[in-house]
Amino acid sequence: MKNKFKALQAHAASLPGATVDIKWGNSWVASVGGKMFLCGGPEPGLWTGCSFKVEDHRFLELTGLPGLRPAPYAARYRWVQLQDPKALPLADLLALVSRSHALVFSKLTKKLQRELGPAIGESPRPKLSA
Repeated sequence: MKNKFKALQAHAASLPGATVDIKWGNSWVASVGGKMFLCGGPEPGLWTGCSFKVEDHRFLELTGLPGLRPAPYAARYRWVQLQDPKALPLADLLALVSRSHALVFSKLTKKLQRELGPAIGESPRPKLSA
């Protein structure tokens, strides 16, 4: 599980505009524009799962799978919690985290989006000269 968490950390940190830090004493958090898109923890050696944002239509689908549930305190915002790291293959988990990043990125102000650069799957916009 430790290697899966390290891969998840590296992937989240590589997304455009992503920052990482420790919150609440022991939870590893990835954010974009100051807004969380992934919360995992506590520490990599003790990793027991993570939480991330999903689309409304995926929320019921994912929370109906063994090893996943609505995230405590954040389910109303359509966050799911992966309780069992073995419940999803790494490739699926990375894709869900990328989508969580894109969902959070899309809610940022246009100005902040431009400052951070294009989101995953978005073409860079050419800069127009005045």
